[in-house]
Amino acid sequence: MTDFLSAVIEWLRDLDPVLRTLLAGIGMMLETSVFVGLIVPGDTIALVSAIGVTSAAEFVWLVIALVLGAVAGESLGFLLGRWAGPRIRASRAGRRLGERNWRIAEHYLGERGGIAVFLSRFLPVLHSLVPLSAGMAGMRYLRFLGWTASASVVWALIVVTLGFGAAAGFDQLADRVKGAGFVFAGFAALVALAIWGAKKWFLRREQRHLDLAATSASPEDPHPPTP
Repeated sequence: MTDFLSAVIEWLRDLDPVLRTLLAGIGMMLETSVFVGLIVPGDTIALVSAIGVTSAAEFVWLVIALVLGAVAGESLGFLLGRWAGPRIRASRAGRRLGERNWRIAEHYLGERGGIAVFLSRFLPVLHSLVPLSAGMAGMRYLRFLGWTASASVVWALIVVTLGFGAAAGFDQLADRVKGAGFVFAGFAALVALAIWGAKKWFLRREQRHLDLAATSASPEDPHPPTP
């Protein structure tokens, strides 16, 4: 396993840093604007990209690319919501997300305002729907931009630091510890668990508001699903 992980990390590091960084930024833009994030989470894009980082400059540029990509994607989602929100909601892709999830996003945004935009970056499903809902709701773009940009900065710094730290730790162990690949796999699992746990914490923190939103969205249903 150690040899395999070494090969993967070396392959990522051998990629042109500019290309790797651009691909990460484009991936984030797609992830936050056209529901790609429901299939390929942005956390995965950022973590894989961060594993290839080898210098402070690459670290900084990757964070910048992820932030710009996330902001561009969420801004596109906001504009799509402003211009064509109802049509997107009624489309096949929009229907597959479930009308209840759309209504929860709508009511959550109405109750929490700008903080809902910030926290949606860390909440499943809602991070794809809140930008569209904000556009449909007529939120001022500059207000939306402030909240989504600050959330993107916090998220990018956390995830890139974790990915870079995992790869750096593997480098230190690979030549000194037998079975370093298993240690790295365990650390990677802990990173994934930490991200999952942080999202669960945000979800629990906001559960009261989400429950109220779900009740408002469909009061006749006694068992509203968690978004």
